[in-house]
Amino acid sequence: MSAQVLTLEGERQTLSDETVEEIRAIFRGEVLTADDAGYDDVRVIQNAMLDRRPGLIIRCTGAADVVDAVRLAATRNLLVAVRGGGHSIAGTSTADDSLMIDLSAMRGVWVDPQQRRVRVAGGATWGDVDRETQLHRLAVPGGVVSTTGVAGLTLGGGIGWLHRRYGLACDALRAAEVVTASGDVVRCSASEHEDLFWALRGGGGNFGVVVSFEFEAYPLGPVVWNGMVAYPIEDAAEMLPRWRDWTSTVPDEVTSRAMLWSLPAVPALPPAVHNRDVFIVAAVYAGDPDEGQRACRALAEFGSPLADMSQALPYRAAQSSLDAFFPKGGLQSYWKSVYLDRLDEDATAFVARVGQNRPHPMTMVHAPLLGGAMARVGPTETAFGDRSARYMLSLDGNWLDPADDGANIRWVRDAYDDAVRLRAASGTYLNFGGDADLDDAARARAWGSNVERLRQVKRRYDPENRFRLNPNIPPAEN
Repeated sequence: MSAQVLTLEGERQTLSDETVEEIRAIFRGEVLTADDAGYDDVRVIQNAMLDRRPGLIIRCTGAADVVDAVRLAATRNLLVAVRGGGHSIAGTSTADDSLMIDLSAMRGVWVDPQQRRVRVAGGATWGDVDRETQLHRLAVPGGVVSTTGVAGLTLGGGIGWLHRRYGLACDALRAAEVVTASGDVVRCSASEHEDLFWALRGGGGNFGVVVSFEFEAYPLGPVVWNGMVAYPIEDAAEMLPRWRDWTSTVPDEVTSRAMLWSLPAVPALPPAVHNRDVFIVAAVYAGDPDEGQRACRALAEFGSPLADMSQALPYRAAQSSLDAFFPKGGLQSYWKSVYLDRLDEDATAFVARVGQNRPHPMTMVHAPLLGGAMARVGPTETAFGDRSARYMLSLDGNWLDPADDGANIRWVRDAYDDAVRLRAASGTYLNFGGDADLDDAARARAWGSNVERLRQVKRRYDPENRFRLNPNIPPAEN
C-alpha cells in the first residue's frame, strides 16, 4: 500500500502505508497505489505505447480535491501529471512514479440554452458535451473523436469539424476556473486575470489545472450533412488537386479533410472498401443538411468512387463516427503535424506519395482544411498563434505490435522531416504531436511570437514549473 513518487528533482520519495492512509482521509475521491484494485484500469490512457505506472493516483471528484492534490504536491515537491480525458498522443497526462491528478471522474456538463452558455467540468469528453448541448440544438466546437477530453483539446487550440464555421474550441471559451500551482482557485475571463485567460487559449496545460470551462455554444443540429466518399488510394495524386480546388469555393459552413487510410472489414462499411487502402474526402456541413448535401455533392464527382457513404446524420453520430477506429489503449501511436500555407504541386504529390507508403494500415495521413472563422482571429489575440495556414498535414502513425515501435516512429519522423522542407510548410499543431519534450525551435513553430509572453504568464502562475508534463513552456527568468 505504500507508494514511491518522484520529486521534481527526480529523487524517489517513499510514502509509507500510514502516510497513504493519511492522504486518503483528505480526499473525497479515491486515492490509488499500484497495489490497489482498479489501479491498472485507471492508469490506461489513449496511447498504448505509453504504458506508464504513476506512483499515486488521486481521482478527484471536484475542485476541492484538486486544490488539496496540488497542495500535497507542492508540500512534498512531487512530480505532477494532470489527466483530463487522457487522450494526449504524447502521453502528457501520465508519467512513471508521478502523482497523477486524475480528473476523469469530473464529467458534469451544464447548459444554459437561453444564454447559450455551457459549463463543463475538467474531466469531461466531447461526447459528454455533445450529449447535453444537442438537447437544445446547440454545439461547442470540439474535435473529431468524441472520446477526446475537453481540457486537452481546448487548451491546445481545438481543431475539429466546426472550426471553419465557429472557430477553434479555445475561441469559444468564455471563462475558466483554474487551480494554480500555489493551490489557489482563480477564475479567468476577458475581464478577470486576463493574462491567464489569454494563455489558456492555446498555451496548453502549463498554467494550472482547469477544473471548469465556460463556453459559448452555437446553433447546430440535431441533423447535419456528413460527407464521406472513398476512392482508390492509387487515384490520390489525381484527386487531391481536385479536392483542393473545391475547397477554395466552399463556404465556412463546410469543414473538410482528405485522408489516406485503410478501412477494415466491418458491417458498418460497404464491402467495396473492406481491407482496402483508400483516399477519403470527408466534410461536415454546419447548417441545414439539405444545403449541406448540395454544397458537398462535388465530393463524389472527383472521379469514380469506390463508395459514397455521405448521408444526413445526427450531429452526435457524425462526431463519434471515428471513435471505433481509435479505441482507448488499443493502438501504439506516434504523430507529427505541419501546417501548409497551400497545397501546391509539390505538396499534393508529397501527400499522395507518403499516404501510399504508410508502414501500417492503421496509420493515417490526412490534410484538414483550415481557414474560415478560425483564421479571422489574429495571431496574438490568443496564445494559439498564427492561423494563416490554409491546410494542415498530419502524419498519424498507428500500429498494434510494440515490437514495431521503432520502425513506425522512424517512418513518421522521416516523413515529417521531408514535409517541413516543402515550400508551403510553416508551423505545427501540438495536439497532433507525439513528442512531449520541446526545444526552443519547436516552441517557435507552435506559438510563434507568443512564446515570450507565455513565459511571462508561466512565471506569474507557475514560477517553479510544477506543471511541466506537457508541451512545456519554461517560466521567464526574473
